[in-house]
Formats: sequence, C-alpha cells, structure tokens
Amino acid sequence: MELRTLRYFVAVAEELHFGRAASRLHMSQPPLSRAIKRLEAEVGALLFDRSPTGVALTPVGKVLLDEARSLLAHADRVRVRVSAAAGTATLTIGILGDGNDPGVARLAAAYRRSRPGIDIRVRDTDLTDPTCGLRAGLVDVALTRAPFDETALTVRALRTDPVGVVLRADDPLAHCDVLRLAELSDRRWFQFPQGTDPLWQAYWNGGVPRRGPVVRAVQECLQAVLWNGTIGLAPLTPLGHDLPAELTVVPLVDMPPSRVVAVWNEGDANPLIRSFVEVATTAYRH
Repeated sequence: MELRTLRYFVAVAEELHFGRAASRLHMSQPPLSRAIKRLEAEVGALLFDRSPTGVALTPVGKVLLDEARSLLAHADRVRVRVSAAAGTATLTIGILGDGNDPGVARLAAAYRRSRPGIDIRVRDTDLTDPTCGLRAGLVDVALTRAPFDETALTVRALRTDPVGVVLRADDPLAHCDVLRLAELSDRRWFQFPQGTDPLWQAYWNGGVPRRGPVVRAVQECLQAVLWNGTIGLAPLTPLGHDLPAELTVVPLVDMPPSRVVAVWNEGDANPLIRSFVEVATTAYRH
C-alpha cells in the first residue's frame, strides 16, 4: 500500500464524502475514487458502503482506518529518524500567496540562526489550496491564512491583519476612507475554482455568493481588477504596500480580520515542525 493512497483513504474515511475529501486533498474526485477502488482491490474487500444518501465505513474499513493512521504516523517518525541519522534533516514548508510578507522574512532569518543544519524546502502555492498541499502530503507545515476546513489539522495563529477591498485607482469608490460590504453588493468579485475549500471561498467573498472571473494566484486577482474592474478582498498588509499605482486598497469596516496561521497534520510527531512553529510564533509577533 502506498502512503499517499492511505492518506487518500483516511481523508475519505474522516469526511465520509468523496467530494469533500477531494476538496480537502486539493484534487478532483474521479482520481480519488479510482485510488480508493484500487485500494479495495488490493485489500480484497469493500472499505466503504456507498449509497445515494452518503458513504459509510465497512467493518474492514474501520480496521484499516486505525491501521492507516498508525502507519502514517510511524512513517513520519521513520522519516525524521532516518534524516537525522543521515545528518540531512529536511523540512518542507508550504507558503500561500504572500511570500513577500515581512513575517516570512523574519522567520527565515530566525530559523537559519537557530537551526542552521536543517535543509528547508519551500513549496509556493496558489490561492486554490489554503493548506498548501498539506493534506496530500506535499509539505510538512504550511504558512497560510484561515479560515479553511481544519479537520485532522492542527492550527497555530501567528497574526491577524485587517482586510480591505482592492479597487482600480479610477474606481468611484477608490477615494473612500472606508467601505462596507453592502456598498459592494452589485460588483463582480474574483472567484476561486470549483472544488476550492468552501470556508475559504466564503470568507474571501464576504460571506455571500458572488459572481466574477475565476483566479488562482495573487497576480491574477490584481490583473482582474486592473483589466476588468473586478473587485476582491485582500489583507491590508503587506499587499497594500506593494500595489501598482493603478490599484488601491480601501479598508472594510465590517470584515473579520484575516488570520495568518501555521498548520500541520494532526498527530504528526516530527520535532522539526514543533520547533519551526515555535520560531514562527515569535517571528510574527514583531
């Protein structure tokens, strides 16, 4: 059994829904379904009872869920011990969108000073996966923004940022000191692709379904505003300081702040993650 397939199985078993599991894993549903069917063929038994009303674990599935969680935890421990024995301990970090955040720069400098022997690998991620590939096992820990589905994840808050609306500089609302969501109800907002975490999408839509062009990255968001007059939300820092002259950000007074968080898989015993999060907590306070 491949570890990645076991991660897929655990996601379906915890969500009891293939669509939600696929969204959580940041993948489409058909390959997830095929992977589970291959696993069932390998096991020689059905792992899920599928019906029009939903999905339920079979007795075999319940046994495999316990064993899969143990195997995945053990695999993480083996990886850490082998890396340490080889003297090449590696930590893979996922970073969402705003890699220019000064908190990231402070964290990088602090971590280099405190853990000079650790090989850091960075996976830059677009806006469609707020967990930066964490659920699919592509990274060990993510620096990202909440809210998103936190099932089977551990989340540590690092900072909160106020939120504003990105507008073209010649927009009639661009010269307002502050705005409210109700003043933007008739505008087109940029959207994330189908399958994006619903909590994440809802937050950046101001809690209301919207219409507008689909985007995947920060630069696509900015270009949608520049070319089409689309609007969208963004944290006031650090993006608000790095916009081209043709764009501006106006603070929103009725949006909850955006939370910068560190997130990792629940139960992951990798000590490098814990030390990384502790350094991050301190770095983001300044």
